[in-house]
Amino acid sequence: MFISEAWAQGTGGGSDFLVQLFPLVLIFIVFYFLLIRPQQSKLKQQREMLAGVKRGDRVVTGGGIIGLVTKVISDNEIQVELAEGVRVRIIKGTITDIITRGESVRGAKESDEDDKPMLPAAPPAAERKSLLGSLFGGRK
Repeated sequence: MFISEAWAQGTGGGSDFLVQLFPLVLIFIVFYFLLIRPQQSKLKQQREMLAGVKRGDRVVTGGGIIGLVTKVISDNEIQVELAEGVRVRIIKGTITDIITRGESVRGAKESDEDDKPMLPAAPPAAERKSLLGSLFGGRK
């Protein structure tokens, strides 16, 4: 008896599908304007800020370290002075904020010494001693 009543109702047509689809479309539109679009504008502002980093700017890194930009080495890398005489090279993408904008400084180029790799050259491989050999007076 129940089955025959269900078959007797038949399918409603295309309008039921559109009515069911409407809330999903509405949710997508709300998400777009409340979440996706503001995030895209925030990313655009971040990219513009990183592109505008120059010598003399006081910046904050992702780790919360505050420093003064002393040199822009490449598109992705800058040199930051954390304290007097303490300079580190960081990736531009780790900068979260620019506290103060520095004035454009034009002067003599600093030494190329800072452009060298940060790690010193590895010393030549010496004879390896094992831990047990050094403990028990192995070969000398």
